[in-house]
Amino acid sequence: MTLFNEMSLSAEIQQAIEALGFETPTPIQEKTIPFLLESKNDMVALAQTGTGKTAAFGLPVIQQIDTSQKHPQALILSPTRELALQIAGDLTNFSKFSQKISIAVVYGGADIKKQINQLERGASIVVGTPGRTLDLIKRKKLKVDKIRWLVLDEADEMLSMGFKDDLDAILATSPAEKQTLLFSATMPREIVSIANRYMTNPQEISVGKKNTGAENVEHHYYLVHAKDRYIALKRVADLNPSIYGIIFCRTRSETKDVADKLMQDGYNADALHGDLSQAQRDHVMARFRSKHLQMLVATDVAARGLDVNDLTHVINYNLPDDPEVYIHRSGRTGRAGKRGISVTLIHLREKGKLRQVEKKVNKSFMLKAVPSGKEICEKQLFSLIDKMEKIEVNETEIEPFMPVIYKKLAWLEREELIKRFVSIEFNRFLKYYENAPDINVDESRPGEQDYEPGRRKKRGAKGRNGRSERKEGGYKFSRFFFTLGKKNGINKRKIIDLINQHFPNESVEIGNIEVMKNFSFFEVDRRYEKQVLKSFSKATYKGQRMGIDLAKEK
Repeated sequence: MTLFNEMSLSAEIQQAIEALGFETPTPIQEKTIPFLLESKNDMVALAQTGTGKTAAFGLPVIQQIDTSQKHPQALILSPTRELALQIAGDLTNFSKFSQKISIAVVYGGADIKKQINQLERGASIVVGTPGRTLDLIKRKKLKVDKIRWLVLDEADEMLSMGFKDDLDAILATSPAEKQTLLFSATMPREIVSIANRYMTNPQEISVGKKNTGAENVEHHYYLVHAKDRYIALKRVADLNPSIYGIIFCRTRSETKDVADKLMQDGYNADALHGDLSQAQRDHVMARFRSKHLQMLVATDVAARGLDVNDLTHVINYNLPDDPEVYIHRSGRTGRAGKRGISVTLIHLREKGKLRQVEKKVNKSFMLKAVPSGKEICEKQLFSLIDKMEKIEVNETEIEPFMPVIYKKLAWLEREELIKRFVSIEFNRFLKYYENAPDINVDESRPGEQDYEPGRRKKRGAKGRNGRSERKEGGYKFSRFFFTLGKKNGINKRKIIDLINQHFPNESVEIGNIEVMKNFSFFEVDRRYEKQVLKSFSKATYKGQRMGIDLAKEK
């Protein structure tokens, strides 16, 4: 087993590592650090989030910084503000005992003047999000013509968020002789394209199979009707009293709805979505990181850059359309050598999609029975007993009250006293789950069907004016033709986000979405047909006018 003190790192970095309590490098660090200390070749590293990538590239870069130079020598790009701040914080810790290494962090949504002042004072390493980084380059406030390292961290996430054009522009303005380091959890075609276009014979380092899930994660799924999904979610939470996890939803409105229901039902939960201001988002994140919240309900977009190491569960309230999204979600648990569980709530018609995800993750998913009320009460009872055993008694504070309490309870026998204290919590769950129905779907029953609003069951009938119209799950959908497609950076999640942006206070049901190279189709509840046409008629995306019209029958 290799140790950090055997990796030719400087005394200053060794001192910083020891102060942080690090002894043994993670697999990605063990492979990457020696390579970057010895080679100037480009590198593509495949590793899941949370495997120690920042130290993998940060330690060798810090060691090789020329402190006599005042211009930026390393540029590190990350998909989100949170991740950029985290990387900058880690690099600051790593360089604690190294002299004259300054680190600047730049991101959107913050005062650009302060960031410019920070750059003008001199920064050896700049960490930033693609949009703000490119903005500063165009303003000639961030000069990247002399950088020696360009790091693309979570490159696949940056691409899925629509930063391809920004990355292309930044890469095109950087010097050819730099060392480019690309870190990604998956290897989609776009990553291969960047490697082929901007990198020279890159060394590939991998600590797992391409596009597969993390090794320490178990994958469970529950088969329920769509209408019972929230009930199943609550039972999974109740079966795991110490749950600390993220619940992923498809849309912003669904995120709000699930979080509101959980809070109304007394759960320690909150939501993270695009309607929150940065201050509100920071507040929710601070509560979640400090474990004052047990469950965080979020969309994929809102949760980007969120890095928490101790998650016990990731719950997929919906199975994502893209298997690679599932890989990213499930990779948020089972970190730092700990075990994690990824739970997915599905209905019968999603079984085929689940098999596709299984193939991508390269792991079998375990079908679990939704727990009964009796199972939950038993689990909660023994959890309560464990808490009572481990509770720390504050003798000084409680002592004045004890004489009255002893007198009040003196008539109770020991066994009776224990029963009564335990029953305070136990009776609550016993009453709630009394006569609780079995919500598991029995696949063996003939004709077992499940309909979920917003998902395709069969081809639509021809509606008014010859347009495509479909009815499903109580909803009638209108189908729209959209003039932007994959070449414009559009994907399914982008379309969902655009709809949510134009209907911030409405819970609009979204149907099937198809994204082509040059155009797209999407379905929306027919009641919002006129509003969709009106709100999108003058809207723009990345400065480009968005053309939209009702789609004709296919």
